[in-house]
Amino acid sequence: MNFYFIDTHAHLFWQNFSEDIEKVLERALSNNVKKIVLPNVDLQSIPLLKKTVLLNKQMLYPLMGLHPSSVKSDYKAVLLQMEQELKNTKYYGIGEIGIDLYWEENKKFVAEQKQAFRLQLQWAKQKKLPVVIHTRNSFEIVYNIVKEENDDSLMGVFHCFTGSYEQAMKVIDLGGFYLGIGGVITFKNSKLAQVIKQIPINYLVLETDSPFLTPYPHRGKRNESSYIPLIAQKLSEIKNIPLSQVASITTQNALSLFKI
Repeated sequence: MNFYFIDTHAHLFWQNFSEDIEKVLERALSNNVKKIVLPNVDLQSIPLLKKTVLLNKQMLYPLMGLHPSSVKSDYKAVLLQMEQELKNTKYYGIGEIGIDLYWEENKKFVAEQKQAFRLQLQWAKQKKLPVVIHTRNSFEIVYNIVKEENDDSLMGVFHCFTGSYEQAMKVIDLGGFYLGIGGVITFKNSKLAQVIKQIPINYLVLETDSPFLTPYPHRGKRNESSYIPLIAQKLSEIKNIPLSQVASITTQNALSLFKI
């Protein structure tokens, strides 16, 4: 097999993988998922992230960032520590960052989320690193901030894209950005397939968002990187192209973006 897959978004360092992480990685490799990008979420997750990466440095690629759901009133102090971490350790991007307006608790910190997001976008530009962007219930706010900060050095992924064709084209028109496509595209009630059918595959990357958003037919179970081929197969059907072509194009997109 002369192609392989990349999972561009998985939280395999979380506690719900602690019992069987080695087997999770083995299953990924046996399903031809050879590289996995691991976005950070908060200060507490950094030691777990680093410990997980040591299991297989040729397979696991860490990112550094403060997830919007972790943004509280102390975000400036947290970001100072993360900025130091970026200086001390090799990271392949800034993420998972963005804005989340789904949870009521998060809505109390909208101003802080916006400021933390903008600051981390600026880190990415300074360090010439890609960003992985979270947009739950916040696409237009996130897009407008990215548009304001956008220049030739800003690049990244709009993670877990589930928006409209118009929103997809807004992302593409920014230049340097991809749409992260995950398990939602396999859901029977999802309208995402109709949108993605209209989007050139050279703007897409594959992701699981493990342990969340498990693709059909494993819905209800913990998600993991070995399920990436299920997402790729669905894209193959939507685009009416061979699975090998889906793998080759999305893998090359990920390699170019994260420089791995």
